[in-house]
This record gives sequence, C-alpha cells and structure tokens, in this order.
Amino acid sequence: MTITIKNNFVSEEEIKKSRFICSLKRVETEEEARDFIAQIKKEHHQANHNCMAYTIGDHQEIQRTSDDGEPSGTAGIPMLEILKKREITNVCAVVTRYFGGIKLGAGGLIRAYGGVVNHAIDEVGCVQFVEQEEICLTLDYNLFDSCQRLIFANDLSIEKTNFKENVEVSFFIDLDAKQEFLLKLTDQFHGKIKIDFGDKQMKEVALKL
Repeated sequence: MTITIKNNFVSEEEIKKSRFICSLKRVETEEEARDFIAQIKKEHHQANHNCMAYTIGDHQEIQRTSDDGEPSGTAGIPMLEILKKREITNVCAVVTRYFGGIKLGAGGLIRAYGGVVNHAIDEVGCVQFVEQEEICLTLDYNLFDSCQRLIFANDLSIEKTNFKENVEVSFFIDLDAKQEFLLKLTDQFHGKIKIDFGDKQMKEVALKL
C-alpha cells in the first residue's frame, strides 16, 4: 500500500515569533523534488532557512534531508521522521523559517520543524493507492436488475453497460475484495453469468487517519 498526500499544500505557523512555512508537494522523482526545493528557495530567498526532507518510492527507498544552516539534525531529520512514521512517500516537504529573534534551542527546533510538517499533513489529508481489476460480466436480460443490485450493495460502481444479444456489464474491484465478491456472484446466480477479467488500475482512495 502506497500512501501520499491528497494534494500539494502550504501552511504557516508562528512559533516564538519565527514564521514557519511548510510547503508539501507530491513528487515521483528526485529531479522533481530538487526542482521544487529550488522553486521554494527562489520564492523565499530572504528567509533564514529553507530546510527539506523527501521520500520517494513505494517503500520510501529514497530519503534525503537538509538542515540548510540550522544546527545539524534539528530540521531535516525531524521532518523526515514524520514522513517515515506516517509511512508517507513520494512527497517533498520544505519548511521555510523567517527568524523572529528568539532562539528555540535544539529541542525547540526539532519540535518546530517536525511539528509543522505533521500539522500540514493533518490539514491536507492523505490518500492510498489501491490496485483494482476490471470484472466483465455477460448475462441474460432477466438477470440484469438483480446483478446490478448485488454490484451496488458491495459499494461498486458500474463503468460500462452494453445492451446487445445479452447484457455486458463491467466494473473495477479492489484485488483484496475480488474473491469474496466472485463467491457471492456464484452463490446467487449459480454459474448463469459469464465472468471475464480485464485491465488492472491503481485507484486513489482517501485515507482515514
């Protein structure tokens, strides 16, 4: 299961008079992440720091951080730890800090940088990618209404319906729900419906945190 943020997002917090601006972006490659970091640095070129962390890959195989002038280990790593703890990947986080005159100390910086990333993720929300397979059914007209009710009762949406010599119905179903649904189909219609399988796709589904 791959988890990422719902969409690109920017949030801002004030901590002891310092402005912390968290910019989150969905990325697929390190090049995209580096371009985003460069964009934020250009946009906030007068800021004291533009710290970053990103994870890329289905299992967070690529991980990078930068403290951008903050004491070593007080910015990029706490940001990365939030992404790792929440199992979020293909995301680049840049936290811009405009210093407000009050030093936070190492512990305060760690809490601030990790906290603003965590809060931004809470605000924007996350999605997971679920693999689905297309199910194609061919059935007699007299079975169509009851078949349609079974499909809807399992929270599935019909993609296509063709009315020819027989009725052809197609829909996508999560791979982990496929076998259970096919058993219901067989139990209810006793083999009177022809079942074929089509393409596979990845569907984006809101993740409840």
